[in-house]
Amino acid sequence: QVQLVESGGGLVQAGGSLRLSCAASGRTSSNLNMGWFRQGPGKEREFVAAIRWSGGSIYYADSVKGRFTISRDNAKNTLYLQMNSLKPEDTGVYSCAAGLSLRLGTAADEYHYWGQGTQVTVSS
Repeated sequence: QVQLVESGGGLVQAGGSLRLSCAASGRTSSNLNMGWFRQGPGKEREFVAAIRWSGGSIYYADSVKGRFTISRDNAKNTLYLQMNSLKPEDTGVYSCAAGLSLRLGTAADEYHYWGQGTQVTVSS
């Protein structure tokens, strides 16, 4: 079992930056995938970014490419999402997720463990 706790959300002006953190506990493995998802007001949950815990593959949603960077610090058991050039449409609850698979996926049902979420609000 993997336990996940997000932090770093807040209120920021358009064009600003935030860095989200996801502290993971429990045993990690070479087949562990980590992802960020978000859900804006009145919207369905959508994929943001994902990375293999062991490194290598990284996926980004088209809407965040060039602005967001996903990374992890294995020694600290922490996943990060650096968000730059934020837009009002980035507003939502951001959740960290983990799943075991031989391939890195972008669908929410491929992830089995979820954090509580952290609110990101981007003002115009």
